[in-house]
Amino acid sequence: MTGSVHAGKKRLRPGQVLAYLVLTLVCLLMVLPIVLTFLYSFFPMSEMTAYLKTRNNYAQGQWMDILLSPSIVSLRQYYSLLIEKPVYLQLFANSLLYTGAVLLGQALVIPMMAYALSRFRFRGRDALFFVILMMMLLPFQVTMAPSVLTMRALGLMNTPWAVILLLVFSPFYIFLVRQYMVGIPGDLFEAAMMDGAGTWRCFLYMVLPISKPILGAAAALSFADSWNMVEQPLIYLSNQQDRMPLSVMFNQLSTSEPGIAFAGAALYILPALLIYTYFQEDILLGIQLSDMK
Repeated sequence: MTGSVHAGKKRLRPGQVLAYLVLTLVCLLMVLPIVLTFLYSFFPMSEMTAYLKTRNNYAQGQWMDILLSPSIVSLRQYYSLLIEKPVYLQLFANSLLYTGAVLLGQALVIPMMAYALSRFRFRGRDALFFVILMMMLLPFQVTMAPSVLTMRALGLMNTPWAVILLLVFSPFYIFLVRQYMVGIPGDLFEAAMMDGAGTWRCFLYMVLPISKPILGAAAALSFADSWNMVEQPLIYLSNQQDRMPLSVMFNQLSTSEPGIAFAGAALYILPALLIYTYFQEDILLGIQLSDMK
């Protein structure tokens, strides 16, 4: 009986142990800045201001000290940021507005476009998909000038629509969802149509539930892109400083008010952490694009 128990235990090879140790070390190094950000947000403002002033006082080869415990746990940073600094809440609301509008627009547009490109055959389908691939590969600097000319011709420059519309029709997420939907077996469509389901019913009650992992992954990745966008607002909202998102103005706020920099950073990264935690399984399943059989 004892021998069978020991036989059932899986022994790790030295290579696997080394791989686990390396991955654990990498994860710790990646998580450490986030942990320190939330930790320092509970330090008194005076202590944080004095600590940040020491950044340029060290030799090039010398490590900067890391504070691990505050002299006193304080919520003063959050109080100053949320109560005394309404400009932060305005910029935070701008980021929520842009991100929410982009995600809502993508939810209405991208699944239907991906469904049409993956399911139906029509004249110009391959040419349209090729254009989407080219747009996905081109960097933003290349498409910036045509986008500005288009927005100016439509009269949308210096309006939130200039930022929102360009992100709604994101070629990367159209490609990502389309590639997943291509793997849906045709037998499922034939069975659904034999039961009397039309195009819309197949899309709503079969394709969307099956595509939930990739849609969740696309939503999480799109949230990160929209929440952290910088180039688009600087170009399309150059004359509208009050409409800028927090991602553009945060550096100026943290420089002018170093005492609240960590509280601002903690509140800034908190939505992204929550979104990633909620869609974690969908991200892992969707990015794999596993074959459906």
